[in-house]
Amino acid sequence: MIPPALRAEARRALALSDAALLAECQVDVFVGTGPGGQHRNKTESAVRLHHPRTGTVVTATERRSQLQNRGAALERLRERLEQLAREPKPRRATRPTRGSQERRLEAKRHAAKRKSERRGDW
Repeated sequence: MIPPALRAEARRALALSDAALLAECQVDVFVGTGPGGQHRNKTESAVRLHHPRTGTVVTATERRSQLQNRGAALERLRERLEQLAREPKPRRATRPTRGSQERRLEAKRHAAKRKSERRGDW
C-alpha cells in the first residue's frame, strides 16, 4: 500500500512543468552499452533520473543522443508518478445471487450423483 504522503508528492510533481520536474531530479549520465556503434559505446548518452522526493528512479539508454534519452526518461518518470498518484478504487463486498447459488448447488448435486452411480453395488 502506498502511503498517502507519497501519493500526494507524486501528484504535486506531476503538476510541474518538464523543466521544473527535471530541476528536482538528480540527473546521471553514463555510458550505455549495446548496439549503436562507437558513438553510443564511447559517449555518455544514457540518462538516469532519480526523483528524491518520491524515491523513483528511471533510466533511458535506447538512443544514441543524450537529449533524446533525457526526454524518454522524463516521459517514463511521469508514467511512474502517475502510477504512484493513482488512487485505487475501493472494493465493495458483494454477495452471490440466488440464481448463482442454485446453479452451483445443482452442479454439485449432479457431480455427486455421477460419482455415486460410478461406485455401483458390490
